[in-house]
Amino acid sequence: MKSEPGDRAVMLGRYISENNATVRAAAKRFGISKSTVHKDVSEKLPKIQPQLYAEVKKILEKNKSERHIRGGLATKKKYEDMKKI
Repeated sequence: MKSEPGDRAVMLGRYISENNATVRAAAKRFGISKSTVHKDVSEKLPKIQPQLYAEVKKILEKNKSERHIRGGLATKKKYEDMKKI
């Protein structure tokens, strides 16, 4: 994904906002690292489009507060799947 860093930050911000996506999902969708997504969204986006950044920040904070729940569900599923074998 070769483009201007500012353009990429806006594209990532729009994707996260429109899809309620996680940093990991955005990284996978655009073929870049999670670190790059996080840096673009948290450092570059506020300077370029502060309003979009505010929307994205809300989504990322929500994801952060729920990640321990998703992790627990993934572990539960893992052990349920192991029982089936």
